[in-house]
Amino acid sequence: MSGERGKLTHLDESGAPRMVDVGEKDVTARRATAEGVIRMSAETLAAISEARTPKGDVLQIARIAGIMAAKRTGELIPLCHPLPISGVRLELSALPELPGIHARAEARVEARTGVEMEALTAVSVALLTVYDMCKSLDRGMVIERVRLLRKSGGASGDWQVAEDDPGDAGP
Repeated sequence: MSGERGKLTHLDESGAPRMVDVGEKDVTARRATAEGVIRMSAETLAAISEARTPKGDVLQIARIAGIMAAKRTGELIPLCHPLPISGVRLELSALPELPGIHARAEARVEARTGVEMEALTAVSVALLTVYDMCKSLDRGMVIERVRLLRKSGGASGDWQVAEDDPGDAGP
């Protein structure tokens, strides 16, 4: 069935794409946290931090964009279930040592399937929004290390990235 480890659940027996039927699963509280960074020049980071960008408050607009994207994940990812998200928290912070911006999103839902894609989408769209708003200052920005940090709920239980995983760029 759809929860078997090692099996591609979005493919049917003939290899055709399908939306997984989660109708028999229990509704449970589910939570997922994701992160990512956008690397940029120190000058671009200073412009963001000092609110000197041509398009306005980059971090506030990116936060709104990420939250809106999480709510629409089922429309963006073809085989992803639309979920009645109960909450999305998105934090964006400057990392002068990178230099860049770190994004961390947590999505919550009570549903039959997980909310990992919503957390990952929130981070991705927030970082894309930073790029869009600052591309006139720095076209060389790089979005990287977008990944799931942890998830809880559902039949597969809790999972989190290993503590010593070097991908964590967060504060």
